[in-house]
Amino acid sequence: MNKIYVKKLNSNAVLPKYGTDFAAGADLFALLDTETLTIKPQETHFIKTGISLAIPEGYAGFIYARSGLSCKKGLAPANKVGVIDCDYRGEIIVALYNHSNEDRVISNGERIAQIVIEKAEQFEFLETDCLDETDRGEKGFGSTGEK
Repeated sequence: MNKIYVKKLNSNAVLPKYGTDFAAGADLFALLDTETLTIKPQETHFIKTGISLAIPEGYAGFIYARSGLSCKKGLAPANKVGVIDCDYRGEIIVALYNHSNEDRVISNGERIAQIVIEKAEQFEFLETDCLDETDRGEKGFGSTGEK
């Protein structure tokens, strides 16, 4: 198994944990200054995790919503998917947005998001006047659906 070094910035921080043996995402845990935090409807709060990561070169961490939290409570990352570059060494913070019409409460130590570590290559972007032809071509949104 590959390894990622995690620095606890606070002794109460919880290291990311996989929920099952084959989970793609590891849970991230809230580190609050109080026992609970209320997020009002249509409001975003920046939730600390109390950890920083040393993601290996050639990889990035992608922060996704936890399905239960987003589907049942309407809480999900405000930017939809957070991107943690491999050269970032600051605290992992989740911008949690309340999509619901009700106040939602987050508890200290609660699982608030998940992080997936994936390969992330860089490419050189070269300008050209012509691109190769494909069957799809310039057909955009909805063009690959059933007919």
